[in-house]
Parts: sequence; C-alpha cells; structure tokens
Amino acid sequence: MKTIRDVAAAAKVSTATVSRVLNKSGKVNPVLEKRVLLAAEKLHYRVNLTGRNLRTKSTQILALIVPDVENPFFTAVCRGVEDVANRAGYSVMLCNSDEDPVKEADYISMLTSHNVSGVIISPTSSKLTDVSSLVRRGIRVVALDRKLPLKTDYVRVDNRTAAALATQHLISSGATRVACINGDRSKSTAKERLAGYLDALKEAGLVADPKLQFFVDFKEEGGFEATLEILKMKDRPDAIFVTNNQMMTGVFHALREHNVAMPEQISLVGFDDLPWVDIVTPTVTTVRQPTYEMGMAATYKLLSRFNGDNSEPQEIVFEPELVLRNSSVKLKAAKLSQKLKVSQIQA
Repeated sequence: MKTIRDVAAAAKVSTATVSRVLNKSGKVNPVLEKRVLLAAEKLHYRVNLTGRNLRTKSTQILALIVPDVENPFFTAVCRGVEDVANRAGYSVMLCNSDEDPVKEADYISMLTSHNVSGVIISPTSSKLTDVSSLVRRGIRVVALDRKLPLKTDYVRVDNRTAAALATQHLISSGATRVACINGDRSKSTAKERLAGYLDALKEAGLVADPKLQFFVDFKEEGGFEATLEILKMKDRPDAIFVTNNQMMTGVFHALREHNVAMPEQISLVGFDDLPWVDIVTPTVTTVRQPTYEMGMAATYKLLSRFNGDNSEPQEIVFEPELVLRNSSVKLKAAKLSQKLKVSQIQA
C-alpha cells in the first residue's frame, strides 16, 4: 500500500502539506494542492481512516436520523445525502426514529458516544428533540424538513407558501369549503402548512371552519380515517388539501372506495409527489418539494462546517412547485405537465 510519504515524494511537497490537503485541515497553495491530489490519484492512495479517527477522535461517518424510513420523501432525501457524502469520502448511517422520541433520544446518545462527524436530523418534535449532547461534543447538526428547538443550520421547503399555493388553487377552481387534513401540530411542518392554508382562506374572504381542519398522524391510515369523517358530514367540503404524501394515499383510497368523483364532487391537492400520482385515474395535483436537492444541501452545509465555516446558523429555504393534474381541475392532455412556481425565499 502506498503511504503519505509516497504521495509527498511524488508531489514534491512535505508530508505535512499532503496531510493538510487530504484531511482538509488547513490552507494550501492551490498549485501545491493540485499536485498532491494528482499524485494521490496516480498512486491510488487512500486516506488511512483508522489512523485519522484515532488522531482526531472522530469518524468519517455522517448520521441521518429520519422519522419514517418508509416515507418516499425521506428516501429521496437519503439519496441526496449519500451522493454528496460519498463523493466527499464519508459514509452515511441511516437511523429510523419511527416518530418515537425515546428511540430518537437513544440514537442521539449512541451517535454522541461514537463521535460521528455530523448529524442530519428530521426531529420527532420541534419542541422536545434534544441535540445538545451532540453540540457539546462539537458534532455538527443540521435540521432537515422540521425545525429543532436548538438553533442549528436548517434546510426546508417554504411550507407556508406551498400550502397557501395549494389552497388558492382549489379556491380559484371554484371550491368554497376547503378541508385541510394535517399532521401532528407539534411538528413545525404541520404548523407552517396550516398557517398557509389559513392565509389563503383569509385572502379569499372565506371563513376558517375548525370542523374542516383535521389533525392526525402523518400516515396513510390517518388520511383514510379523516376522509371517512369528511364523507359523513351533511355539509361536506368540496375540496381537500392534504399536507403530506402518505396521508394523501389514504385520502385517495377513501375517495375511490366510496366512488367520490374527483374533481366533480371533491377536488384534491396533496403534498409531495409519489410514483403513482400521475398514472392513476384521476391523476393527482400535488405540491412538489425538491427532496433530493434538500438532502444534498444539508450535506453540503455539514461539509462546509467541517471545513471551517463558523458563521451563524443558516436557514436554507427551497421553493415549492404546484403540479396541476386532474384531481383538482380537468386538464387537456397537453396541459398535464403545467407547473406553477413561487419565488424562492432565501434566509
């Protein structure tokens, strides 16, 4: 196996320079840096991670803690995280908290003791999830999708604007009683999407009826049960906005099972695309999030922190996209791919 001395000799620099370049531990003249990287590539040199970990008391591992690994949203996020991490020489440990605060706390404790390099987390609670033990050990943390109580870097979509956009579309399509099937209000995403829904009702001069606001878990079963309650109402709504993809699956199944015509009897807009939304009948209008890009952004932010970025925690906000399909409006085939965008908000 080639050693750091072999790389130094080939690049005609000191071993200290090679170490700084490969470990990204200090500034190096760009010309020398290029020589080191070319020499390392030519010699097929790989960094001795075991030796590095013993010296730095840290690992080349990033951890991703998600509340539901079965949710396709987090599958795409994970792909974005892993693609960026692997290119930078890091492995990714996936931890599924199952929306369980106790399981999440156990993961955080384990990751603290193992001195992972950094953690990306979508917390079970925007009020109670505690990452202070990680921060005290100098382990960088980035919140993704949901906010943490502790101020950290935070990557999300503009949930409030996204929900307002979806609700405005339903109203502009003729709906006057728009129901909102939402998740647990302890999650920042649920709060923000509810706020956007209420914004749109207010702007349209419509009364926000509490009876049309449903709060269930972010699961298919929750969406199904909430829809059954809607269908029992004497003055039932003429439109439904669903605030996540799994609940949307349950809503769609309930409407189809009870032969409710969409959009003639009830219009439907969901949150997040799923593979089936544009192949079922009717196709389903959704608010799309750039999930893969969000995972990438969270990882890039971690890497920048490793490389000496000590600026104040940053909030990175992505723009949502409303994709019109037949569950909310009858579209001609040529218009099935029509997209409405809102401006990106950067914080």
